[in-house]
Order: sequence, then C-alpha cells, then structure tokens
Amino acid sequence: MVTRRRIFNKYLIAGVIAGAGITFQTLTPNSFLSSTDSPFINGVVRSSRALFTITSTVIDYKFALYGLNPHSEDYRLTLSELHLRSAKRILTMCEANKGIYIKAGQFVAAIRQVPKEYSTTLSSLQDHAIPFQFESIKQVLVSNLGLNCLSEVFFSFDEVPVAAASIAQVHHAVLVKDRQEVAVKVQYPGLEYQMKFDLVTMSLLSKLVGWIFPGYRFQWLVTEFEKSIASELDFIAEAKNLERIRENFKDNSMVRVPNVFWGFTTRQVMTMEFCRGRKVDDLEFLKERGISEVKVAKTLAEVFAEMIFVHGFLHGDLHPGNILVSPEGKNGFSLVLLDFGICKQLNEDFRLKYCELWEALVVKDPAKIQEIGEYFGVGKYSRYFPVIFTGRTIDSKSALGEGMSVEEKKNLKQELKSLKMEDISSFMESLPTDFLTVLRTDGLLRSLTSKLGAPLRVRLLAYAEYALYGLSLKADSKSDSAIEVVLFRFKIGLRYIQLRLLFGILGLVSWLANIKHTSTRRFKDFLASAEMKVNGFLRSVICSINKALAWEDEKQKFFCTMEVRSFAAVLP
Repeated sequence: MVTRRRIFNKYLIAGVIAGAGITFQTLTPNSFLSSTDSPFINGVVRSSRALFTITSTVIDYKFALYGLNPHSEDYRLTLSELHLRSAKRILTMCEANKGIYIKAGQFVAAIRQVPKEYSTTLSSLQDHAIPFQFESIKQVLVSNLGLNCLSEVFFSFDEVPVAAASIAQVHHAVLVKDRQEVAVKVQYPGLEYQMKFDLVTMSLLSKLVGWIFPGYRFQWLVTEFEKSIASELDFIAEAKNLERIRENFKDNSMVRVPNVFWGFTTRQVMTMEFCRGRKVDDLEFLKERGISEVKVAKTLAEVFAEMIFVHGFLHGDLHPGNILVSPEGKNGFSLVLLDFGICKQLNEDFRLKYCELWEALVVKDPAKIQEIGEYFGVGKYSRYFPVIFTGRTIDSKSALGEGMSVEEKKNLKQELKSLKMEDISSFMESLPTDFLTVLRTDGLLRSLTSKLGAPLRVRLLAYAEYALYGLSLKADSKSDSAIEVVLFRFKIGLRYIQLRLLFGILGLVSWLANIKHTSTRRFKDFLASAEMKVNGFLRSVICSINKALAWEDEKQKFFCTMEVRSFAAVLP
C-alpha cells in the first residue's frame, strides 16, 4: 500500500510540474522573452520551457508503454514512435531556448548510445545557429581588445560572419599590421551567466527525472556536458589547446592547424590565421576537385586515431564545420582542423588500456576483452564492446570489418531485448569519463566516414594500427630491471610484427575489395557509355534511313505528278 502511494505521489508531482510548465509557457510567450533584456527573467522562461518539455516527455514514456509486453513487436513500434515524438519535442525546445541548449542538443546527437531517433533528429542542430547583430559583437570586441574603434587593429572587418555556432560567431578580417588575413571568433554577450543558469536547470531536471523514474538516469550526461561547455567558454584555454595539437601534428603534412595571434586573443575573443577550405562532408566539392572521398576518410580516421592512441590529447568536437578540406597539400588535399574549445587530456593508464582493448578486439580475444571490461568497471556489459566498436559480436566468426552474419544479427537482437533502460543507464554511469569522450568522438567519426562512402574497414584498420603503436610507447617505469625492459620491448616488437602482418593481409583484402568495387563501377560506367554511343549511332542510322525513305517518297511523288501532267497534256 505504501509503495502504491509513493508511486501515486510521484506521478502527481510530475503532473503538477507539467501543468505548471504549461501554464508558465502560456503566460510567457516568445514575444515576452524577446521584449525583456533581463538575464534572470530570460533564464526563468528558458527553465520553464525545459521543465515542461522534459517532464511531459518522461510522462509520455511511462503512460504510452504502460501495459505493453517489453518483448512484443507492438512495444518495439510504440517505443520507436515515442523516441521520435520526444526527440522532436526536445528539438523544438532547444531551438526556442538557443545558446547552451543548442550545444546540449548537439552533444546528445553525437552520442551513439542514444536511440537513433534522437541522434538523427537532433543532428539538425549542428547547422542551426542564428548570428547576433553586429553591434552586439562589436561591443564585445571593443571591450575585450581595449579599443576605441576596430580600425585601430583591423584594416578591414567583415560585419557578416563567415560562420555562426551555438556560443560564438566567426568574422573574416585583415590586420592593419602586415595585412594578414585572420578569422576572429567572438563569444556571444551574456553567455557565461546564461550558462550557469541553464546548467543548474539541466542538473535539477536530470535529478528530478531520476527520482520520479529510477530507471531513467541521465546525470552522467549532464556532468559530461557541464565539463565540456565550461572549458569551451574560455578562448584562452582553447588557444592553448590549438597550439598543443598544432605541435603534435607539426610533422604531418596532411594536417593543418591555424596560427594564434595572442595579441588579439582574450577569454571572449580569439584571433587566428584564416584558413580556406570546404566542409569535410561536401561531396560535390571533393568531386569537382578530383579528391578521393575514401582517401579523405582514411586520413581523417588516422588523424583522430593518432590523437586517441598516441598523443592522448583529443579534439572532442568532431563535426563537419570543424574540419575543412583544403585542395592544398602534397597528396592533392589536406585537412584543416578548427574549434578546439572541447579538448580532452586522456589519463595515461586509460590510454594504454584502451590500446589493449583494441588489440583484443582485432585478434578476437574474449577473455582479454572481459578483463579490460572489469578494469573499466562495466563487468558483464563488456561483451558489447565488439558490437559498439567493430560491428560484430564477441563470439563472431566474421573477419574485421565484415559485420555480422544473419544468424549473429538474429541472436544479438534476441539478446538485446532483455536489456532495459536501467541497464543502459548503469552501463553509461559505470564508464570512466575518458571512455565517454572517446565513445562520442568515435560516433562522430563513424558518421563522417560513412558520409564519405568509406567502408567500415578503413576506420578499424586505422584504429588497430595506431592502438598497437600507442601500446609500444608504454613507459618503462614499471620495472627498474634492464633485462625486463628489453624483454618487454622484444614482446611488443613481436606483437607489432604479428599484427602488422595481419594489417597487411587485411589491407590487401581491402585493396582488392576497392579494386573490385572501382572496376565494377568503371565497367558499369563503360557499359552505360557504350550503350549511349551505340544508341546514338543507331538513332543516327535510323534517322538517315528515314530521310532516305522520305527522299524516295518525294521522288516518287514528283515523277507521278510529272507523268499525270504529261498524260493530261496529250488528252484532247
């Protein structure tokens, strides 16, 4: 009886909150929000909208699924509809609240562990940003750089931004000194206060959801987002991240990172070298320039694999607007990396264990995967690591990059039916923060390489190779014995040779598959071209025959007419 009363009280509270949210939304339309400059009132309005959206979404889940068998097809279809309906509701809220909420939506969309209805729907927020009026941006520039007017520093300054994001916009400018072209990133005014208000709201909402419905725990997501957004608002920290990644890739001709102009950089303004290029997923541009999409995908995978497994310092905001393809470079192109606000220093122990995990994934070592899963604190859920990263089950017989057989897919689908939302929450809460970072990056990378038409094997081979190289960099501090150090390096050397042979074989298979694909495509193109030419030739032949026949008809008609006239002339 007490349990029922508690459940009733929770639903009652949720209903009251939703009702309050609806009432407040009705009393505070967008016109009211736009008519006031009070950051506090604006924050209350945004919080009310978020409160209503999240509460009504959770109630929708509970009541729409009530009484349905979790293993039934009806449950699965209803759940998918619920995901889509809720994702659209949250998208509308993010678009209305703008700022930090846009960033939060982008953050959620990049996590592969959320339902696809959410990631697909919220991914539209990547290009959803309305720039501020230039007068507001000018005030931020003047106050931060200590200027009376922009012409003191800038020979020219384009008022229309070349890019706009959730927290800042970028303008093209030319410096007075040496006429250097620069990109000036300017933070939106009042964002720091807004961030504090919105993060408190998000944290309270996640705790409220977890209290009313214990199976739905999202505090881990809010915590991760809070860490990332706090560092992103400090442009000095971002400039330092940029310089560190620039140093890491100084010997890589395929990667370009802009220079920072420290004299014109503050916490809210960042001035850097202007780099030209097009978004990495602009397929039309790549086709026009004759740049191979698969080669771009391969380079992209290798760059981020090197960050994760070798440098241990990772660019954490991998979306198309932050990676440009420049037609300049010794191989016909190079990648330009931008926006270093979200960067992550990986723990050294984590980096090494993550390298070991990928070695185990490549050689299909279930025992080692289980051992590493225990180290990461996920226990029984470690059996899903191969599915998450390589697209095959832990006991799969398929080769790396081949995916699952029909039977394996059927068994996995049956196994996943037993998992509940509480299991997913437990899995995500158990993972170390570094793991969540690489999961998010991996999801973004996988999306980009897929858009570029690259096979899964391209990413997997890059990860496997750099994981092994990263493992060879393991510090020797664990042993003071010179003999043990030599033996360790010898073992690593043997594993390196062994896996290099495996990579070579897999690379050969990949190359042959690409040759087959390219040959098939070219043969099809040849047949299509030949068919067009044959058809054209036949059309011209038929046309000529028709003209000849038409000429013969005209001749016959002419002679018949002449004969009739001659016959008529001799008649009396």
